Amino acid sequence: MEMLLVSFVEYCATMPDWHKVAWAAVCLSVSWVFEFASPAYIFNYKKIKHIGVNVVFLLTSGITGIVFALLTVSVIAWAGEQRIGLLYSLNLPVWLHFLAGIVLLDVIAQYGVHFLLHKVKWMWRLHMVHHSDTHVDATTGTRHHPGDYLTREIAALFAMLIFGIPIEYYLGYRMITIFFAYFTHANIRLGKLDRILSYIIVTPDMHKFHHHIERPWTDSNFGNILSIWDRMFGTLVYENPQDVRFGLDVLDGSRDMDLVYQYKLPFNGSIKTDQRSGLSFLR
Repeated sequence: MEMLLVSFVEYCATMPDWHKVAWAAVCLSVSWVFEFASPAYIFNYKKIKHIGVNVVFLLTSGITGIVFALLTVSVIAWAGEQRIGLLYSLNLPVWLHFLAGIVLLDVIAQYGVHFLLHKVKWMWRLHMVHHSDTHVDATTGTRHHPGDYLTREIAALFAMLIFGIPIEYYLGYRMITIFFAYFTHANIRLGKLDRILSYIIVTPDMHKFHHHIERPWTDSNFGNILSIWDRMFGTLVYENPQDVRFGLDVLDGSRDMDLVYQYKLPFNGSIKTDQRSGLSFLR
């Protein structure tokens, strides 16, 4: 296992860009196969159009990520050369340093910032675009307003600088999150296996509650890879996934594929940010 992790870290350090694209394509394609074979919900929607809309969000987030990387990669490289960060002071072997980095990025750059995206008003306005999708499937994992995506990247940067996480570890983490972005949003039914896996990782059924139309379920299950954070911080929900309805109760669900409306959504002062606090079947 140690040699495998070391090899993976070395690969991430020299990984060609086309490998990242190919990995994303494989993860998405596999998700589509399972969505066709074992769907959790039967959606009445134009899937091709839905894919196209969410791919546009992927492209704008990608451009944002490239620009941000050009501005920060030299900073992270310099910090690594100077061995700046808490983990460097522990003199950990490469494999343990990598695992520690993955765990820290998961709790800070995903769970932590995701929690704030729901609790800080201006951040929630950015994140509402992701939750506005009324037909959640694998491509919803790529549906982020550029401002939302940038917020997550800034959080990751701070985590890397504070804890001493090299850029190649972050690249490895991104490869893992690509899989989970598609897997957790996929419209698939895993049955009892989903419940079993949810004790370790975030699963499709677990994440469905997070995309429910109303609170309190919207404000639950913030994890990305490991489910331990939601269990540890009391934000876990796992009920009957058939009770989930997608979207947000403060938005016009019929405009979830209106790109102009979606990109302007964070700046639309007429849209309320406070959702209703409960559902009839929870009372």
